[in-house]
Amino acid sequence: MPRYKAIIAYDGTNFNGFQSQPDGRTVQGEVEKTLRKMNNGKTITIFGSGRTDAGVHASGQVIHFDYPQTRDLEKMRFALDTQTPEDIAVKQVEIVSDEFHARYHVVEKTYQFKVDIGKPRSPFRRFYASYFPYPIDIEKIERALPDLLGTHDFTSFCASGTEIEDKVRTIHEATLAVNEAGDELTFTFRGDGFLYKMIRILVGTLLKIGNGRLAEDSLPEIIQKKDRNLAGPTAHPEGLYLVEVKYE
Repeated sequence: MPRYKAIIAYDGTNFNGFQSQPDGRTVQGEVEKTLRKMNNGKTITIFGSGRTDAGVHASGQVIHFDYPQTRDLEKMRFALDTQTPEDIAVKQVEIVSDEFHARYHVVEKTYQFKVDIGKPRSPFRRFYASYFPYPIDIEKIERALPDLLGTHDFTSFCASGTEIEDKVRTIHEATLAVNEAGDELTFTFRGDGFLYKMIRILVGTLLKIGNGRLAEDSLPEIIQKKDRNLAGPTAHPEGLYLVEVKYE
């Protein structure tokens, strides 16, 4: 059976996350429903590069699945794209080797996080950016960001409820961009992997630094102490986007 790899995008607003659940609408559930229709009612399981939580978006999530026949790639992409619900898009489909695994062969992921800092808040961004209504010093955040680069144990930035014991990760890029109007921030984080809710906790911590409630040089100590209580709050999910996944 040929193995297909697909890049998909989705608006996470009306999903209970990526991974299938007994009750609750999920991205995996909807894609598998479409594949079942395309496969004469027989179940096909998809595997994603990682789970995204309820409300989190993706423009570059990667999945793989085994399909009983070789189909023209554009026809396969078009069928998936048009038969999945309108909040999922299938951007690209290719056939890969039987060894390929969307989750286990990831070498790098890029996430972005958008924060609406406008006054008043924009009603049009409410599902696509997390709102931060307090004063913020962008330069403080920019001075703090380089402290995240490199290989560290990020226990302080991991939410409880994870079974992963090894919390060492490498961050290659941690940047902040401000839009022209000055009312939206975009954080970009690129690394070899991220822990449960890690990006959202990083953003919550950086916003606290920007707001002057944490010192701009506090990140090295927070990392070193491996204590979740020292980091900032978990930012809301609607600002988070999985942008790109890279493989060996």
